[in-house]
Amino acid sequence: MDFPVVPKQMALVNVDLQNCFVEGPLAPADGLAVLERVNRLAAVCRSAGIPVVHTSHVFRPDDSNAGVLREIAPAVFENKWLYKGEALAALHPALRVDSRDVLLEKPRFGAFHDTDLELVLRGRGVDTIIISGIATNVCCETTAREAMVRDFRVFFLSDGTSGSAFPGASAAEIQKVTLATLGFLFAQVLTVDEMIAKIEHAAHAR
Repeated sequence: MDFPVVPKQMALVNVDLQNCFVEGPLAPADGLAVLERVNRLAAVCRSAGIPVVHTSHVFRPDDSNAGVLREIAPAVFENKWLYKGEALAALHPALRVDSRDVLLEKPRFGAFHDTDLELVLRGRGVDTIIISGIATNVCCETTAREAMVRDFRVFFLSDGTSGSAFPGASAAEIQKVTLATLGFLFAQVLTVDEMIAKIEHAAHAR
């Protein structure tokens, strides 16, 4: 697939670039490197008029919206990694956030579930999103799948996302398989540099 790049119809969705996922207990080895690439892309997006959304995966301190995740990932709650207001749940200080950016809190892996993200995007005439963030195979992938079934075109960044090893699979193996699956049925997979080149070409062609 080769989706059109029309800046006025696009948005960048940076998924969960929080302390916990960039340098904290759930961070991949290259978390900071991914964040710096995302900062570079976000600057290009803003210059082209593409809105930037930063999501944060947070829970209420009283566990009232934890649901079954309390059973699936008990360490997250026992250690208070993602409770709203906790240091690890905050966006990483190296993430560049502009006053024009949209900040979005989400209670589950996908950025569309139980949030107003779709309303925000549709209200701006967006039909295409770029996904970056951490972790590739969890919140980023879930968001890509949610977007595609809502008829958004999805660009997914191969080096603007990252994740950690799981039992039975290395981080590199998980990244490869996730990108292959998404690229086959759910998204156009590009590097950050390739995405920047497409945006700059479209912006100059206007």
